[in-house]
Amino acid sequence: MPSRRSFLGLLGAGAALPALTAREAVAHPAPRADVKWDMSWVDRIGGSFRAVFDTPEINDGAGMFRAVMWREQYKEVYGTDPAEMSAVLVIRHAALPMVMSDAFWDRYQIGKARKIKDGKDWARRNPYRSSDGMPKQWAMYSLEAFRDSGGTILACNLAFGQMVSLVAQKEKLKQAEARTEALRHLLPGVTLMPSGIFAVARAQAAGCVFVAAA
Repeated sequence: MPSRRSFLGLLGAGAALPALTAREAVAHPAPRADVKWDMSWVDRIGGSFRAVFDTPEINDGAGMFRAVMWREQYKEVYGTDPAEMSAVLVIRHAALPMVMSDAFWDRYQIGKARKIKDGKDWARRNPYRSSDGMPKQWAMYSLEAFRDSGGTILACNLAFGQMVSLVAQKEKLKQAEARTEALRHLLPGVTLMPSGIFAVARAQAAGCVFVAAA
């Protein structure tokens, strides 16, 4: 598995992604009035260029990097205005720790469990959350920067159950209580969907081309 540093090295060397164009959007009925899922993100998908980045593995943050690269490379090649681009990042399966807080990573030893290091030691914080401590030219390569620049981050509720189970086991809590605690550690701006597959399919129906990102 490449290190985060080596992945950034590839970016500096000009690693490219193929140009993508948005598909025709598919009409959907309005969500049910009693639905518990926040579907407001669909209304924010717009512009001529749309893509959904399917991220089932952490893989050193590759899915996030590729979502950012896609926008940057379109700007470089076509001078595309950011308002004309919609990038949707779907975090699912084994990638769920990417959308959990630093405190969660520390408390539940995510770095050690997933063999992710921060320098020479196992990561005690979420290294994909922010760009703190990174060189200025890489400041855009973090989940917070992606979110703040208009990117959409969706997470699989089924896989979120793994995070709930960690809390339940360590804190000796019932499932409902453990879920409440786990939700407290979900990064701001991340929207849970019934499943990652649902999220990917719905984004595609909104005109996003599919990118296997991890």
